[in-house]
Amino acid sequence: MKLDINTINKIAKLARIKLSDEEAKDLLKDMNSILDWVEQLNEVNTDSIEPLANISSSILPQRKDEPKDVNSSDEILQNSPDKLEGYFAVPKVVE
Repeated sequence: MKLDINTINKIAKLARIKLSDEEAKDLLKDMNSILDWVEQLNEVNTDSIEPLANISSSILPQRKDEPKDVNSSDEILQNSPDKLEGYFAVPKVVE
């Protein structure tokens, strides 16, 4: 599939990109080279290849999900420059 300058201009208009004539010619060359490369990929015989959902075939170890009741609000509030009654105190932003 080859693109022409009119198609490039239409794509640029749809993408709301303003292109000069020189930029359109450069983009046309780049887009055609990308489409040629995709066509080369389509020529590869993949009949005996299984579809791949993940590139890693290793199985990752899983740990048991155990709930923990941890109250670390005091540790968290140590990072606060200003706190009030166990909460972060921030300046009022809404009038």
